[in-house]
Amino acid sequence: MRHGKKINHLGRTAAHRKAMLANMACSLIEHKRINTTVAKAKELKKYVEPLITKSKNDTTHNRRVVFSYLKNKYAVSELFREVVAKVGDRPGGYTRIIKTGNRLGDNAEMCLIELVDFNEIYTNEKKKAAKTTRRSRRGGKGSAAKAESTPKAETTQTVEEATAVEAASEAKAEEVKAEETAVAETETTKAEESKTEKAPVEEVAPEAKSEETSAEEKPTETKAEESNDKEEDKTE
Repeated sequence: MRHGKKINHLGRTAAHRKAMLANMACSLIEHKRINTTVAKAKELKKYVEPLITKSKNDTTHNRRVVFSYLKNKYAVSELFREVVAKVGDRPGGYTRIIKTGNRLGDNAEMCLIELVDFNEIYTNEKKKAAKTTRRSRRGGKGSAAKAESTPKAETTQTVEEATAVEAASEAKAEEVKAEETAVAETETTKAEESKTEKAPVEEVAPEAKSEETSAEEKPTETKAEESNDKEEDKTE
């Protein structure tokens, strides 16, 4: 029977128990999470959270009080610098206990105790949920329906804007391609025209020369024939 036993002595003397909780508190402040048994975690929760509340008011007296419990100046400086920066807005409940099953050796119930604000997974989920849920001041089902519909409308608008931007970019790309092809076609046509203009001059020139030579040779031949005909007439 446990009548009047409000403190779990954890099978240790008072001095041993205080030293163990001080060491566990320093490890929790330094590493932000530790694995231990559920019984020790519950006692550590009672031991640490008042010290975190003390650290919100950074005075010499509070530092000395916290140092009397922790017995570690590095843990005290980290508590008053890093931990308070994230925990300052929270009114209480600085730690979380997550059970992880039983230990193999003695079947003791194990858990993970951590500082709530240093777990990025849970904090990010809470922030996202806070953003998505919107409530009006009047309340009611209509306002809740509107609050639910507004994120969907925003998402549809963003999707439509994205599609419009993509379509505009594709149209611009097609226009640029069409301009490039038109420029390439004009260049090719100019090159072909220049070639066709140069080719007849080079090809016609030899033919003209041959015709001129043949035209020059023909009169000489006709003159020779006429002279031969005159000589034959004379001989006759």
